[in-house]
Amino acid sequence: MVTEQRLSALATLLERRGLLASEPLPAHGAEPDPAITGVRYDSRRVDPGDLFVARRGQHADGHDHVPAAIAAGAVAVLVERPLPGVEVPELVVRDAKVALGIAAAWHAGDPSHTLGIVGITGTDGKTTTAYLVRTILEAAGRPAGLLGTTDVIVAGQSLGNAARTSTPEAPELQAHLAAMLAGGDRWAVVESTSHGLAQLRVAGVAYDVAVLTNVSSEHLEFHGTLEAYREAKRSLFARLTVSDENPDKGWGKHAVVNADDPQGEAVAKVAADAGARVLHYGQAGQLGEREPESVDLAAVSLTETPAGMLVGMRAGAWTGTVALQLAGRFNVANALAAMGVALALGLDLDAAAAALGGLESVPGRMQRIDEGQPFTVVIDYAHTAESLAKVLDELSPADGDAGLIAVFGSAGDRDPSKREPMGRVAGERCRLVVVTDEDPRTEDRVAILEAIAVGAEAAGKRRGQDLLLIADRDAAVRRALSEARAGDVVLLAGKGHEHTIEIADGELEWDEAAVARETLRALVE
Repeated sequence: MVTEQRLSALATLLERRGLLASEPLPAHGAEPDPAITGVRYDSRRVDPGDLFVARRGQHADGHDHVPAAIAAGAVAVLVERPLPGVEVPELVVRDAKVALGIAAAWHAGDPSHTLGIVGITGTDGKTTTAYLVRTILEAAGRPAGLLGTTDVIVAGQSLGNAARTSTPEAPELQAHLAAMLAGGDRWAVVESTSHGLAQLRVAGVAYDVAVLTNVSSEHLEFHGTLEAYREAKRSLFARLTVSDENPDKGWGKHAVVNADDPQGEAVAKVAADAGARVLHYGQAGQLGEREPESVDLAAVSLTETPAGMLVGMRAGAWTGTVALQLAGRFNVANALAAMGVALALGLDLDAAAAALGGLESVPGRMQRIDEGQPFTVVIDYAHTAESLAKVLDELSPADGDAGLIAVFGSAGDRDPSKREPMGRVAGERCRLVVVTDEDPRTEDRVAILEAIAVGAEAAGKRRGQDLLLIADRDAAVRRALSEARAGDVVLLAGKGHEHTIEIADGELEWDEAAVARETLRALVE
């Protein structure tokens, strides 16, 4: 990893990219061309020798924190407007968010110019698809790191993801990529969220393959409108243009797009306009209405087995069967997307299919908890109305006397428009709905539950009978499991792999699986 470069080199790079708004402003008595040993956007984390990037955010303006950054040892600052009395060199740029991404990549040695980069975006399915893609790459002899919601994997080692950020801020993202390259990885699979795209955290990432899973309503508290959210997703595919910033590394630029999603056509056009080769995947035959030949990759048959699913696929000229161990029919689309990456890169598709069949599970995704109880318990990360509906439909018991129980909430300080639809979706499908905390953060936890309850009541649920509002998640899980009957299916949704619940004044430790196991053991004794 590059640890020290001169400020003048960065100024030249920013000027070449059209980001430098003026000549660098001279230092007042300080080193005019200091060595940069780090790139920071948070003044509280500045170390001596760092460059401080003063970007504007939703709640704060980094320009206000320049004095603190300099006091902490920043030897230069990158700003969008000149600041009076600054004692270190200033680089004035047109857009600090873009410049932060470029500066972070520059300081890390532009690792994505060497690594192959697969970016995955979509409302649902990003994490599972990322694991599937990494599994295929590893099986093909292409060591791959992973940056995702559940984990960061560098050179085969799990680092965890305590920050719970799917797409890290640019300096952290680039540092991980550099560590992957140094550790022997040759590819990186990067979950590229709408936040990460809209906030330009990926501005310095040279993508080679971009994958779209699906697009539904999410994160409107940040994006403001559904169209802005969609535009953030589409922007990943615009990044497939070959340029000095995003070189062709020998395998071309490719887009793998879900043709069954309403946004698929618009995304495919953006990718094609960028010069990328576009592959479409979709469900056909008994799984969908489209003809198998209408897409580049198609799932044409599905047989469910005790061990998972046998999925008949066509990928280009290849046909075969993928024996998926992952539960959930919606994972057929995720497997198709992963096979699309294999097809785009010209990998052996028989080996790719075998690799997909070898993945046993993804943390917090359709995770079954079995302690000998006479009903089924599943943990999943579903946290939108669409994903919740998919999971509940998948889990619906075949036994007419059995029923569904759902335990879920909705995150505070996040898109409130999804709460009523989530309640309605659960109310329409479940015998019992238990509404509880997810991450209330600074919002009134009871108000969140009430908003969800509106939808459940509209679907016919009655408060205190088949609709329970229990804010404490521990108590909610225990109550739901105690209410389960033989043959029922209990879904614990929304937390998945996460190990904390975020509240106004901090975090509470949380382990959904551990609480479920403890409760079930007591019930079966």
